[in-house]
Amino acid sequence: MHLAPPFHDHAVLQRDAAIPIWGSAAPGSAVVVTLGGRRAEVKTASDGRWLVRLAALPAGGPHELVAEAEGVRVVVRDVLIGEVWICAGQSNMEWKLEQTQQSADTENLPRVRLLTVATPAVIGRQDAIDGRWAAATPEALVQFSAVGGWFCRRLHAELDVPIGLINIAWGGTRVQAWMSREALVQDPSGLDEVTRYESYLFDPARREGDEYYSFEDWERRGTPKDTGISAEAADYCRADYKDQAWKAMDLPSRWQARGHDHSGIFWFRRTLTVPAAWAGRPLALHLGAVDKHDVTWVNGVRVGGLDWDDGPLTWCTPREYTVPAGVVGADGRLVIAVRARSHVYGGGMVGPAKVMQVFPVGAPAAALPLAGAWQYTVEQDWGVIQPLVTAFGAGNANSPGILFDCRLAPVIPYGIAGVIWYQGESNTEDPQHYHRLMVAMIRDWRRAFGQGNFPFIQVQLANFLTPLVEPGTSAWALVREAQQFTTREPQVGIAVAIDVGEEADIHPQDKRTVGERLARWALSETYHRGGPKGGPVYVGVVSEGDRLRVRFSDAAGLKTSDGGPVRRLAILGVNGPWRWAEARIEGESLVLWHPDVRTPVAVRYAWESNPEGCNLVNGAGLPAGPFRSDA
Repeated sequence: MHLAPPFHDHAVLQRDAAIPIWGSAAPGSAVVVTLGGRRAEVKTASDGRWLVRLAALPAGGPHELVAEAEGVRVVVRDVLIGEVWICAGQSNMEWKLEQTQQSADTENLPRVRLLTVATPAVIGRQDAIDGRWAAATPEALVQFSAVGGWFCRRLHAELDVPIGLINIAWGGTRVQAWMSREALVQDPSGLDEVTRYESYLFDPARREGDEYYSFEDWERRGTPKDTGISAEAADYCRADYKDQAWKAMDLPSRWQARGHDHSGIFWFRRTLTVPAAWAGRPLALHLGAVDKHDVTWVNGVRVGGLDWDDGPLTWCTPREYTVPAGVVGADGRLVIAVRARSHVYGGGMVGPAKVMQVFPVGAPAAALPLAGAWQYTVEQDWGVIQPLVTAFGAGNANSPGILFDCRLAPVIPYGIAGVIWYQGESNTEDPQHYHRLMVAMIRDWRRAFGQGNFPFIQVQLANFLTPLVEPGTSAWALVREAQQFTTREPQVGIAVAIDVGEEADIHPQDKRTVGERLARWALSETYHRGGPKGGPVYVGVVSEGDRLRVRFSDAAGLKTSDGGPVRRLAILGVNGPWRWAEARIEGESLVLWHPDVRTPVAVRYAWESNPEGCNLVNGAGLPAGPFRSDA
């Protein structure tokens, strides 16, 4: 006699709805389940599986859940009845509170329970969860999803009922991995992917080792190799090396944004004179992030570097190195040399600018800035490397359907209130399919749980990468648009995060704002507590001669967050090009123009990867998401 893995001590079960309980016992045996005065009986199937649905219970507890069959009695203690939410998506949902700067928290929430599903990626539908329910102690909260933790704090404070969170997120994953095979094959792109995957996976001629088990496996084995510092470059790190013939590049930046489309190895050098009082003192060298790997020298002395062995996030890890005392002499001359290596996507010293500085250890107020012009040269040019979109095989979390089978299936059909979802970064390579696949996935999950159109609240992608100087577009903008379009489905919400991202870090530190915006939508729409569910939502645009008027919903008190003009707003004339627009807020609409555009035909707002400074909000201070009228 066994209960399914989600049912163990300290669990939270969904209130005010039928409660599914399932497990296994000897085939044909009678099973009796009791909980909080509710009772149900069932006979097991030929494979020994059984499932009952107990009558609904109100919020409360603790209770004992008891299941009996053929003299075997299983008891689950300290069971609470409340609101249960699934946390899903990729690394920004997986990101733990201890990984943020918001982790100094001593709150103890005994009526909040946390469960992290940690099953590996394997072929076939799974039952195990490799996790246990735990009360939300300070120690448990810092090890749990930061977004989920802030979400549950807000719900718990407002609803005053037990809260259960089930975190199934997996970093770096595409939406295709979270869909069932049954749903994927209904989509043309999904059918093609499943066909290729299964043809490869079950090919008897396939040799072990032919496949890449993950994107990281492909990065290490399938991309060009660093052949080491060339003879010509051996002196590039020396303080007395003459770099005047090198070209200049303003940093922080990815070198792709400066006209170099290829991957490879670049050297960057910066020479400055520091105050004489710094001589003989250890210095703190903060370079910001270097995408992906680096070795850094000061006056010819190696002071640090990050490489393959430092994990998959070196590309967004701030470099903070200590320059030993004595490296800088009495003349104050300080020469920084950075060998930056990138094997796919962008590469370079990406900052952000505000953290790029050097100062005596313990004296940050004396810092000298390092952003600006650096000398650079290319040591190795690896050409344009096409990223691996799909790595096939058991163990690869991006194989089609594999996370539905291994992370979601073990908790189906557990009673839930809804899902919070933070994902999309890994689908920016194919944004044209994202809306269609997301809608299919949401419908797929609702079908699988059999609990109707439960709330599904997604985080719209945060701002990231280098801001554009002139109006443009990006795949990130297209994914955000797809996320907004998904809200046309019943009970699908969105939490806009376009103002909390970071230029050089795909994992923004501010998870609290994101979690609380998710909770705001739930409190407003799911629990009917009133208040705006989110920021202004683009409705449409009308022409008014040489001006355009943009209309919004949810825009009471429309304003800018800083009291200045609306930024990152572009306008298109009948003959182009896109230009930054002037604008005026009139009630709950926005009027925009440009003196050189006589016949405007389209508008875009925050339509890029990182629309830094976009500032349109409603009276509650909630931001408008990116939009365009030329879709």
